[in-house]
Amino acid sequence: MPNPKRRHSRARRGKRRAHDRLVAPAGSICPECSAVILPHRACKYCGYYKGREVIEGESE
Repeated sequence: MPNPKRRHSRARRGKRRAHDRLVAPAGSICPECSAVILPHRACKYCGYYKGREVIEGESE
């Protein structure tokens, strides 16, 4: 297997790693209880999805 003849610069290494960052998941606001939830999922706090209760929420 071939090996690199010369060392790559910091800039070249950084360009390669530019897309390796971690991205936080998107969050949306529940219209019923105003909690931050993942989009297109039922709220785990109140149990509502698209204006109706689909599961029982967490009891406090």
